[in-house]
Amino acid sequence: MAEMVLMLILCLSAGAMIGVRSEDPYLFFTWNVTYGTVSPLGVPQQVILINDQFPGPVINSTSNNNLVINVFNNLDEPFLLTWSGVQQRKNSWQEGMLGTNCPIPPGTNFTYQFQVKDQIGSFLYYPSTALHRAGGGFGGLHINSRLLIPVPYPDPEDDYTVIVNDWYTKSHKILRNYLDSGRSIGRPEGVLINGKTAKGDGKDEPLFTMKPGKTYKYRICNAGLKTSINFRIQGHTMKLVEMEGSHVMQNVYDSLDVHVGQCLSVLVTANREPKDYYMVASTRFIKTVLTGKGIIRYSNGKGPASPELPEAPVGWAWSLNQFRSFRWNLTASAARPNPQGSYHYGSINITRTIKLVNSVSRAGGKLRYAINGISHTDTETPLKLAEYYGISEKVFKYDTIQDNPPAKIDKIVTQPNVLNMTFRNFVEIIFENHEKTMQSWHLDGYSFFAVAVEPGTWTPEKRKNYNLLDAVSRTTVQVFPKSWAAIFFTFDNAGMWNLRSELWEKTYLGQQLYASVLSPARSLRDEYNIPDTALLCGLVKDLPKPPPYSI
Repeated sequence: MAEMVLMLILCLSAGAMIGVRSEDPYLFFTWNVTYGTVSPLGVPQQVILINDQFPGPVINSTSNNNLVINVFNNLDEPFLLTWSGVQQRKNSWQEGMLGTNCPIPPGTNFTYQFQVKDQIGSFLYYPSTALHRAGGGFGGLHINSRLLIPVPYPDPEDDYTVIVNDWYTKSHKILRNYLDSGRSIGRPEGVLINGKTAKGDGKDEPLFTMKPGKTYKYRICNAGLKTSINFRIQGHTMKLVEMEGSHVMQNVYDSLDVHVGQCLSVLVTANREPKDYYMVASTRFIKTVLTGKGIIRYSNGKGPASPELPEAPVGWAWSLNQFRSFRWNLTASAARPNPQGSYHYGSINITRTIKLVNSVSRAGGKLRYAINGISHTDTETPLKLAEYYGISEKVFKYDTIQDNPPAKIDKIVTQPNVLNMTFRNFVEIIFENHEKTMQSWHLDGYSFFAVAVEPGTWTPEKRKNYNLLDAVSRTTVQVFPKSWAAIFFTFDNAGMWNLRSELWEKTYLGQQLYASVLSPARSLRDEYNIPDTALLCGLVKDLPKPPPYSI
């Protein structure tokens, strides 16, 4: 019978259980979010732990798995987690941003439930509230291919998660107070690899172990606040195989720039003298280079890692050229059997072009960051709830920015920033960065084709240089100083979706917007109903639920 459910519960690590049903399998997690004291840079400080882990547990899932994550907030502030890169098809109710969800009050819990539908790849989760990301609460999220889908490389001996991030010794509350008072959070004090950095005194325990002759997969993600990081492994090359949900052409690199919020996967073969080697993560594009280290040990190794670290590249022209070397693997299959290249994005007509210019203001002693002159502010009633309950006019206005901003923006206005998007339109978004610092953009609910990243300012003539064949489909894109980037995608996922700077100081101070994508049919074919367990707050707290969508 279709209704009969076979359930096998197997306890797994990190508070997880797996349920096997007649439908796609379920993975169950119970997460306890608390404060704890650790010394990542040798100074004891308060961090945010998940199940007593820093960074948090790795979620290891497979395409189409259903994830059920019960989050208990034992902090002293409201809290949310967002699942960066998970597309949440038809389900922005689970996005975990303040424009889609009420935060989890202290001392209570909320259960996220979502499907990693038609996706593979390496992603991150992290806190989206306040400046909690500066305290931890982040971790890796893997979506593996189903067994029946061929992967374009042999199975590795093991699969390792590497979380790199810049780090501050001041608490997230102190850093947030800086921002609230008009100051910047300044430069970080160090770089961490999986929550620590090797001292190099011969007593460091290895982060990972490799058997001679075997090949390993390393998933590298930058969970930091504001700094691009170059990653390299002493004496070893890295074969790039995957980037934020796409198989890529398998070029070999000595080092890779990983910009804030980005993830990628590499293969590393243990083909050197058996001993210890450093993995090295160092900051890019800031005056003082900060470096973090971690030990990789050969299982039969004898001897310490050499103190001579491989050098990092200098300047951003090198990084731009590396971006240009990333190519989509057109013949590989991702989450579905058909080859990635069977989707010919370059032959689709653009129906709307939106140019987004980031800017900063210090008017009146207040620091704010903006997109096209609007600095977003979160509302007490989440935007998605206001829209669903039919009271959006009481909470925000649509389309407060133009698709083509004026050449000069005189002042920044602080208000909710929501763009109305036509369902299933194929759009081009241009990101222009007029500032002297790096930028990294992320869009929830979608992957997009990063067809160009170039210096200067964008004009329509620049389209002739777009990569219309094998640009990588991904969820973040960096924009270099005084440069621009262009992305293509279809707004085919109904919901309310956040587009933000991944540099969290800028996000917190307004450099984000929401795309409202409504299906005219108001049908369950396009979007799920609000979950019965959804937290309600603000103006919708005591309102009757609207009529549900139907087929």
